[in-house]
This record gives sequence, C-alpha cells and structure tokens, in this order.
Amino acid sequence: MRQKVLITGGSGFLGFHLINAAVQNGYEVYAAVRTKSNIEHLKNLTVQYIGLNYENTEALKEELSAKNYDYIIHAAGVTRAHTLQDYMHVNATYTSNLAKAAASLNGQVKKFVLISSLAAAGPLTGNEQLITEENGEGPVTAYGQSKLQAEKNVAASGIPYIILRPTAIYGPRDKDLFLISSSLQMGLDAYIGKAPQQLSFVHAADVAAAAVKSLMLPEAAGLFNIADGNNYSRYEFADIAKKVLNKKTFRMHLPVSMVRSVLFLVEALHKIRNKVPVVSREKLKELLAENWGCDISKAKQQLGFSPKYNLQDGLEETIAWYKTNKWLK
Repeated sequence: MRQKVLITGGSGFLGFHLINAAVQNGYEVYAAVRTKSNIEHLKNLTVQYIGLNYENTEALKEELSAKNYDYIIHAAGVTRAHTLQDYMHVNATYTSNLAKAAASLNGQVKKFVLISSLAAAGPLTGNEQLITEENGEGPVTAYGQSKLQAEKNVAASGIPYIILRPTAIYGPRDKDLFLISSSLQMGLDAYIGKAPQQLSFVHAADVAAAAVKSLMLPEAAGLFNIADGNNYSRYEFADIAKKVLNKKTFRMHLPVSMVRSVLFLVEALHKIRNKVPVVSREKLKELLAENWGCDISKAKQQLGFSPKYNLQDGLEETIAWYKTNKWLK
C-alpha cells in the first residue's frame, strides 16, 4: 500500500513542484487547495484535492484521522499581507493548528515538513560569513517574523518535524522573479541603490526534492537551510538571464530615497483598494540587505541534499518554460 502525503498550498508555484516530486516518488498525494484556486496546471498529475479548515484544530484532526495521512508537507501561507497580525494568523497560527492536530493522532503522522523561509533567519551584515541555521541576525520583515513563529510552533507541537528554510525560490511557474526576466526582456536592468550584496537562490524542484526526500529519513529532524550552494553578487542573476535571453539592457540604479517615496504612494493607493502591493517599504529591508549568502552543509550532511540546479542551469530551464508557455516572447 502506498503511503499518503498531504501537501498544503498545493495550487501554488512551489506546491506544483512538491506534488510532482511526491508523485514521482510513488506517494499517494492529497493536495489541500482553496475553493477558488486555479488547479488547471495540476490536471496531468495523479492527485486528490481536499479543503482544510485551518481555523479549527478539531476539524483538522478529524480530516487527518479520516484520511489516515502518513506525512504532511506544509507549504501553505501568505507572502503579502496588510499587517503583522495578518501574517501571524495565516503563517503562524494556521501552522500551529495543523501541527497540533497531527501531533494528537498518536503517531499516525510520521513526519511534518514545514516549508519556512530564509527570511525567518534574517540576513547578515557584512560578507565575511554565510547564514547558517544558528547565526541569522533575525527577521527584518513581518513576513520573516511570522515564519520564525511558525517554526517555533511546529517545534513546540510534539510532532516529529523537519523545517526547511529555502532562500529565494525560482523556476517554471514562478511569478515574482519572472518580473525581473520580463524587465530584462524589455531591455531594462534596474536596481535600488548601489551597495554591494551577496545573494543566494534555489530552484523550486530542488526544494521539492529536499522536502520529499526528508520524508524517507526517519532519523532526520530539525532545521535546514536550502539553497543551490553558491553565492552570487547582486548583478549575477541579471547577467545570466541576459545571456540566456540574448538581450542587451540598460543598467540603472534608482536612489533608495526615491523608491521609498514612490512606494509610500503605491501603498496608499493599494490600501484604498484593500490590496497589498508586490513591493512595499518594508519589503525593501529584505531587498536591500547586504548578505543573504547561505550555508547548506547541514542539509547536505543530514538530508543528503544535492542541488541539481545552479543559477545558470536553472535560469536556462525557467526562461525556456516562460517562452514555451508564452509568458515571454
């Protein structure tokens, strides 16, 4: 009998890659999706869909018990919200409710894998060190605070767990870093400020492979950074993408003060419409951070994590997908 894995956030960008990896590894996959979610891109995958009431721990317990799930990969959450309370409610409280429900089933759920974020650790100041599982200087945004609290909630729940902290995730279907590729396609290579930065990236398929592989390692537990193992200057993403796109661009640096002023107006307009902008003044704290370089030695040693993609290979595949699917011409 195949083992059952519940994957939350199944309709999202990373959710697709998680489901694909779990299916390929022979699991019976259940995807938790919201009622109005677009799941057209999942139609060719062998997956069953469910809804979850994250507000109610007892309802979650009944669902988990009825389906008899062996594992949970929890990737659902919000990356944009109006307030810290909104972030905390979805990213931290919902995670806590699900983990507590799973823990209450007397060992039925063998492992709970939380997809967190390097934002929970926070960046470093200076480029002499890499971010490890112990030395982050703390989250600099409400999003990062909520993911850190989610980690603490899982650890306190009593469920056997693994927490993965991916750095900036990209790959086919990603919409956030697609915006950069789209800008480069139009000939514009724009940056905020001129300060040097150290960055890290990871392909979604490598995150998914790490999450699914961790289910098969009964002794593995704890917190793990996930990245491709390389560290990049602030210009390398664009430089690689430009070569793949075969585009020449105009590189420009926007003053930080000007961007903050513009974002103040953007936030005000979005507030009127009760929407959250893609980039905010708070998000700038992450975008301008000096060092997001990431150490993945612990994941390599304890999870056998071996990234398939570096940024060159990953962007070649991703941009090819964008073109095939008419996201880019």
